[in-house]
Amino acid sequence: MDETRLSEIVSQIQPPDESAMAQARARQDGLTKPPGSLGRLETLSIQLAGILGESCPTIQHKVIVTMAGDHGVVAEGVSAYPQEVTAQMVANFVRGGAAINVLARHVGARVVVVDMGVAADVSMYPEVVVKKIAPGTGNIALGPAMSREQAMCALIAGAEVVESEIEQGLDILGVGDMGIGNTTPSAAIAAAMTGHAPAEVVGRGTGLDDAGLARKVAVVEKALAMNRPDPTDTLDVLAKVGGHEIGGMAGAMLAAAAHRRPVVVDGFISTAAAMIAVGLAPQLRPYLIASHRSQERGHGVMLEWLGLQPLLDLDLRLGEGTGAALGIFLAEAACKVLREMAPFEEAGVSKAA
Repeated sequence: MDETRLSEIVSQIQPPDESAMAQARARQDGLTKPPGSLGRLETLSIQLAGILGESCPTIQHKVIVTMAGDHGVVAEGVSAYPQEVTAQMVANFVRGGAAINVLARHVGARVVVVDMGVAADVSMYPEVVVKKIAPGTGNIALGPAMSREQAMCALIAGAEVVESEIEQGLDILGVGDMGIGNTTPSAAIAAAMTGHAPAEVVGRGTGLDDAGLARKVAVVEKALAMNRPDPTDTLDVLAKVGGHEIGGMAGAMLAAAAHRRPVVVDGFISTAAAMIAVGLAPQLRPYLIASHRSQERGHGVMLEWLGLQPLLDLDLRLGEGTGAALGIFLAEAACKVLREMAPFEEAGVSKAA
């Protein structure tokens, strides 16, 4: 049943509206500025026009979905923080005290916190959307993260979250994460799908020292050797070396695209989810907006594989959807420039000779 549902979602993802993009491009060329002088803001506005099917799109309802999950691989010493921090940060999100809350308030976005697989009970917080697949994944250094069925459930659960939010109003989706240890499965996904060696994609995460980094590289190498994820079978990669929140984010991206909504990708973990989503539905790519280039080693490799150029490079490595919030701000600015700037004729300004 879940496989049928996933196939339905994927089949609904259509190419961007070429007519709307052409109209947006023509309008950009007629605005009171040298053509192309607003750079990426111009191309971003044209991309958004195609996604939303409007020549002058409006972004009003902004949503950042932050998905949380724990990882058995923390037992290998791959994080500078203990696992209980995941649940503690979920509580912080609910209270509005985290960086994502601050930036979401700044850009006028609502934050939706989802428990995809926290290794603790967070049901005492009614604001949290509970989609728990299991209380954490298996240790990928010793075996698979989850079953194939659980991976499919994570994808569908993530899609359901977005479909529910669309009913309340959603013009643009930002996707973020919370999960101690989750840069390790993300690096494993990147290595499996790009073919790069773990040493080329594994980074320091929450701040590992050199010894911790070497240990983390060895853990990813062991996870890949142990599980042998098949890069031609994306669900196999997610199940063997992924995470519940990574699957949830991928499902959220697929559902957003199926409903013609742009997806702003956050950092390293969110980009791993985007790789899973694109592996399942290559036609998703035009719906993705890379908010920034993470400080995490390997993020550039992942963005290159996806064919995405990040909007910002601020040395961010927090996650939560913080970079996505800034990307949403720029997306809204791009739309406003397209819609609100005066054309040469209206402004009485002479064009270039």
